[in-house]
Amino acid sequence: MSPSRARTTTALTLLLLATTACTAAQHESTPAPDSVAPPPVSRQAMQLRLPLDAYASTVAETHVVEDAQDILMRRCMNGLGMEWKALPRVDAQDTEPPNLRRYGADETEVVRYGYHPRPDPPSVERRNRAWDEREALPAEVQRAAYGPSGKGGCLKTAQRQLVGDTAPLDYRAFNQLTGTALESSRRAPEVRDALRTWHTCMAKASFDYPDPYAAAGSERWETAEPTATERATARADVACQKSAKLVTVWAAAETRIQRRLIRQKGNAGLLHEAKARKDRWMAAARRVLDREGRTHGRHHASDQ
Repeated sequence: MSPSRARTTTALTLLLLATTACTAAQHESTPAPDSVAPPPVSRQAMQLRLPLDAYASTVAETHVVEDAQDILMRRCMNGLGMEWKALPRVDAQDTEPPNLRRYGADETEVVRYGYHPRPDPPSVERRNRAWDEREALPAEVQRAAYGPSGKGGCLKTAQRQLVGDTAPLDYRAFNQLTGTALESSRRAPEVRDALRTWHTCMAKASFDYPDPYAAAGSERWETAEPTATERATARADVACQKSAKLVTVWAAAETRIQRRLIRQKGNAGLLHEAKARKDRWMAAARRVLDREGRTHGRHHASDQ
């Protein structure tokens, strides 16, 4: 994996690693055919926001930084007499919301995919292919782009031009706290009651799992394609989540816990610093993209 692709490791990825909540990530995502776009995620997933979200970048924000960095890298590489192909943009509707599957499967996905991850939308797949192409670049181009260490070359030049000496984005505080909040909320009395209601509902449908994570993470679903049994289990899972009001109850409990964690003295300083750094990166990236847009606009006007 190229250093740039490892990028500022997105909050979403860190969340998956920290909490293991999204057990569907055990399966590799597959590209969607260009003619078949995956269904949109549910309104509930789109609207689910938690207090700690403000302290980490969304996938869309990470793309903004990557795209701005790409512009500066291209200038650097061109100055060395080398081409640098920009990453294709991801359509806004193709970026997943930050808390998708945080408390279990999403209702719009289970009918078609069961617990398997939804395929990558076409614009995401195009960007992924571009990353793959970069990993196959000749060694000379790789060295110019990333330096011997993987953190130098035009990548380092671009980052310095973008934000000067501002350190790269660091989500360690967010990563630790969001995992703590999820596990703590899971033990909250109202969440335990909702999980018991969910379990009873599933048992009535002849499914025996302790919680939605266990249902989604069953080894039975480690198949190339979702089976009929997997889809039936996932549909019952989502229906029981609704019956137990599980997502609503759990999100409320975690919101309360996250706010308490944010207010704690030791955490407040770390989170404030992380957000200030994120905001500086985002503002710098948007300035680069705005300038690039204006430059292209002038070029187009002069061509007419």
